[in-house]
Amino acid sequence: MTDMGGSTIRVAGLVGSLREASYNRGLLRAAMEVQPDGMEIVDVDLRGLPMYDEDLETAGDPPEVTAFKAAVGGADALLFVTPEYNYSIPGVLKNAIDWGSRPSGMVPMMRKPVAVMGCSTGPVGTRRAQLHLRSIFTALDLWDVKKPEITLAKASGLFDESGALTDEGTREQVRALLVGLGEWTRRLRSD
Repeated sequence: MTDMGGSTIRVAGLVGSLREASYNRGLLRAAMEVQPDGMEIVDVDLRGLPMYDEDLETAGDPPEVTAFKAAVGGADALLFVTPEYNYSIPGVLKNAIDWGSRPSGMVPMMRKPVAVMGCSTGPVGTRRAQLHLRSIFTALDLWDVKKPEITLAKASGLFDESGALTDEGTREQVRALLVGLGEWTRRLRSD
């Protein structure tokens, strides 16, 4: 593993699939296994988030939203792991972004370095979902790592029955993406 140098980089991992046995959740687990020294990835659970509703926000964020915002706001960087649903990102991920981008002026998800990866059982992977996600990043002034692109297709051949990522080449790509995220985060910290 590569030493990130300096203090630990805290990364909030946001998975766009709620299913525990999803390949994308397995991809996040793999990231946690290969994370470089000096990096700590935390799985931020999106299951309990209610649908974004300004009335709820005005009344005071529900406890699940408060915990989510604290996890995202306390992270140095974000790691989005997304499947592709109907040529885009899943609603659960968009909902999390909507909560994380509010209220105006106190946005926990704004101006952070980010990395994106994802997998799909189909032949195309997650290119279109990641493109949509990156367009959302512009609104939040999120700074994404561009390479390596991890848009895995036919994911069933990359994971074992327990959901563990077994493809060594993909594990190396994930590690490279995380090293890039760490370097990018440190560079932005020093600017």
